[in-house]
Amino acid sequence: MSKDYTLTVGLEVHAELKTRTKMFCDSRNDPDETRPNVNLCPVCLGHPGTLPVINKKAVKQVLTVGLALGGTLADFTEFDRKNYFYPDLPKGYQLSQYEFPLVRGGSLNGVAVTRVHLEEDTATSLHRDHSDSPFTKGSTASSHEGFSLVDFNRAGVPLMELVTEPVIRSAKQAGDFARELQLLLRYLGASDANMEKGEMRVEANVSAGTETADKRRLDADSREKKSKALGVKVEIKNLNSFRAVERAIAYEYKRQIALLEAGEEVVQETRGWDETKGVTFSQRRKEESRDYRYFPDPDLPKLALRDIAAFSSETLRKEMPELPAKKRRRYRELGIKAEDGETLVANRALGALFEQTAENLEKREQVLLAANYLTSDLIGLIKKAKSDPDSVVLRFTPDAFARLMRMVGKGELSSRGAKDTLSSMFESGGNPEVIASEKGVLQESDAGELEGIARAILSDNGKVAADYRAGKQAALQFLVGQGMKATRGAANPEALRKVFERLLKYCELRNY
Repeated sequence: MSKDYTLTVGLEVHAELKTRTKMFCDSRNDPDETRPNVNLCPVCLGHPGTLPVINKKAVKQVLTVGLALGGTLADFTEFDRKNYFYPDLPKGYQLSQYEFPLVRGGSLNGVAVTRVHLEEDTATSLHRDHSDSPFTKGSTASSHEGFSLVDFNRAGVPLMELVTEPVIRSAKQAGDFARELQLLLRYLGASDANMEKGEMRVEANVSAGTETADKRRLDADSREKKSKALGVKVEIKNLNSFRAVERAIAYEYKRQIALLEAGEEVVQETRGWDETKGVTFSQRRKEESRDYRYFPDPDLPKLALRDIAAFSSETLRKEMPELPAKKRRRYRELGIKAEDGETLVANRALGALFEQTAENLEKREQVLLAANYLTSDLIGLIKKAKSDPDSVVLRFTPDAFARLMRMVGKGELSSRGAKDTLSSMFESGGNPEVIASEKGVLQESDAGELEGIARAILSDNGKVAADYRAGKQAALQFLVGQGMKATRGAANPEALRKVFERLLKYCELRNY
């Protein structure tokens, strides 16, 4: 059996929000806490008789994300109880949003967004078998041997959930969307979204649809045909790296095709991802929304967001920083290469240094030089020092870097001299003019001094001078090279070139 198959992916992304306290209580929200069960209270432990209180900052952060996505912000919202039992869910239900999410619609990186809503995170399960191996973290507390422990530090942390439309057509597109969302969350200050810390988790709904020709002819109301064309949806849970997102989707797509080619059915279920083996594995049958028995939480007030000035689009837009997409366009219009612009957008510390440096430069050419040196030489020094470009502490100021760029732009420093000077600034800070002078890398541009050197070279190379006058341009480059050799690289090659051109144009050959 051979058919055309179409990969269809929808993503569900959870991101822990960057707030001081948890979603419904005043326990500390600290993702870096290593001691178990210290950031907790009767509310986040689900003790009877406790009353939750909504975290205003968390609501505002999700609304800001929605505005950045171009979504529709809710006029009204409420929180619902999502009922299910897991050891890492102390109340026996999760406070989430069902019918009235904070945000509907929007898009990012060309992918349509269905909704963005707010909920509370679960606790963390840690599993250990009978051996002395270290604990391993997991989202469930199932362990066939040994025992499991639960750390409630994460229970109740504000969690944003974003759901996309099933419009993603490749594993790479899914990975690119997740990367762009992480960048957006960081720009907005809503979340650090470190996947290795579990601050951002991705779940992928994957299907291998068949009969693509029929799909093109579907009627809008033909649900049965549409479902068949899209295929059976399989959810892959808790993907904790962009590489895992892309590998898991690619594997699951091939797995489903193999089943269909063998005449078997794809079962709607929830699967996990084994990073070591590079395969998905069955966890449980996929629940439907009715399985969770959603109903409005009676202990939390309903929110008329339209009546809260701090949540208005106008207020949120005024506080919003320049977003990555807009910054890319501005860099492109400035003339910065796409690759360099992407580096400046992705590494916020480098981007901030570039912006501050550009403010101190008068010429566009110098600004472009700054972008080039930041994204090649400086980032190379940072990586060599095994530092993180987004958190490195630099020993020089934007003003000092701007002065270095002026020196390069004026021809006072060669490319090699600029690299050496920047390296010294990176290691010890300091004044670029002083460093360049001490290293002896300042270029000689004085026409009077260079003319004497050029006359001596022309006198020793009369035939080369004659070749140039006969139209051989390579002869001029040879003469400039001799001048650089005579000055041990201290001459400004462009200034030296101009001196040779002037002498060859206005002086008689016999003079040399």
